[in-house]
Amino acid sequence: MRMMFLLLRCATGGLLVTGLVAIAPAANAATDKTATVTKAATTATTAKTAANVRPAGVRAPSAELANAATGADLWSRSSVTERPMGSITKVMTAYVVIEAGGLNRVITVPKGITSYDEKYGASTAGLVPGEKLTALQLLYAMLLPSGCDAAYTLAAAYGPGVPAFVARMNATAARLGLSKTHFSDPAGLPDPGEYSTYSTARDLVSLGRDAMRLWLFRQIVGTGEYQVAAGDGHLAHTWTTTNWLLGNYPGAVGIKTGDTVAAGQCLMFEARRGGTTLIGVVLHSSEDDPDTMFSDATAMLNWGFSR
Repeated sequence: MRMMFLLLRCATGGLLVTGLVAIAPAANAATDKTATVTKAATTATTAKTAANVRPAGVRAPSAELANAATGADLWSRSSVTERPMGSITKVMTAYVVIEAGGLNRVITVPKGITSYDEKYGASTAGLVPGEKLTALQLLYAMLLPSGCDAAYTLAAAYGPGVPAFVARMNATAARLGLSKTHFSDPAGLPDPGEYSTYSTARDLVSLGRDAMRLWLFRQIVGTGEYQVAAGDGHLAHTWTTTNWLLGNYPGAVGIKTGDTVAAGQCLMFEARRGGTTLIGVVLHSSEDDPDTMFSDATAMLNWGFSR
């Protein structure tokens, strides 16, 4: 409230007197109230905006989410830091094989898979040395149950020989512009060391976009289960995807899990809703809990589709 001087005229004597009169600042009160409401609204908007600039609850130390069509980075965290990525490596193995063609060729599973799998405690597709399967069947065996035995078999056949095939993987990475990616093993196993095969979340998003442009690769990684009936030269097999998002997250279309001691739980994923397709990668979401990589991917996709 403020005080003002006013001149008052006496009704009877015409005498002028001066005095202080208290004037209630109604206009000021209204202005102050408006300012308070505006400030509160601005604060709420700022808080909402801050919460919307990134997906909440993502634990992976390296991650990226992008528009699959354009490659535009929607959100990332340490996405150019080099890290091992485990069996996400098999995306490149499949890419090299599919580009090479000849997928109906029959390949004999080599004896070397037994010691290879046992040495690293590798995930397998249950292949038996001496079995004869087509390259196409081996792609399913490698990408769905993450069969390191299938990756080794394909590399040995297409190299020819594993070292020559790994060289082809690195040459392909260079051609695709994956400047911070290096392969030393076709399955992503720690051969010769835990960090000898590595990439970044950004490079892997780029690789994933290239791989998903291949219709056959898309078809394979979008398959939940693939069966091979027993036949001449091979046993019966049923291969189920390790990618939990497929069939559980609305719109999920692939693509590949990964896991080693150094890499932790890793996932390359893609989902489509309406006219929008998002692709992402999380590296080392946890040491050993696969649920974490799937919850990370879910949080990122939900955030991306809500924008």
